[in-house]
Amino acid sequence: MPETEAVMETVNEVKDPYEITIIDPDKASFSRGQGGVLQGVVSSKSYTELMIFRAFPFTYTREYISIRDVKGDEIGIVRDIDELDAESAKELDAELQFRYFLPKVTRVDRVKHRADLWLWDLQTNLGPTRITMRNLHEHMLFPGGNRIILTDMNGRRCEIPDLTALDSHSRSQMTDIV
Repeated sequence: MPETEAVMETVNEVKDPYEITIIDPDKASFSRGQGGVLQGVVSSKSYTELMIFRAFPFTYTREYISIRDVKGDEIGIVRDIDELDAESAKELDAELQFRYFLPKVTRVDRVKHRADLWLWDLQTNLGPTRITMRNLHEHMLFPGGNRIILTDMNGRRCEIPDLTALDSHSRSQMTDIV
């Protein structure tokens, strides 16, 4: 009989891989450890190294953040970064910026269609860049509002946060495309 009880306890300890745990913002804090590694405390358990991922990377950039341990096992989901204390929110924002590097387009200098390629000359918050696409439909994502994510043939991405906020020259370059 004791053997059966031990087996039942083990079965009860196995976590359902499809169970979603929402992290209570009052029971979580995140900071930087040695070497700038993201660390934290979630429900009184300390983690010396954490990884974070957006559950919905293009639509919810500050909501539904998956917190995982160094093995990649999910600890839980932060429903909204703004519900955390200021330091924790700052650290998660910084980590997301690093993980989801996405330059913001400030100006569309030129869009040209040559042979079977679309060539885009862009100004971004990080300087000028050129991206190349074969097919506009496969390389442009419209996650909502006036936001556009551009991806070139090599997988490099950049974002137009708000098409209507671009200058008139940029918008005129986009009229036949969007």
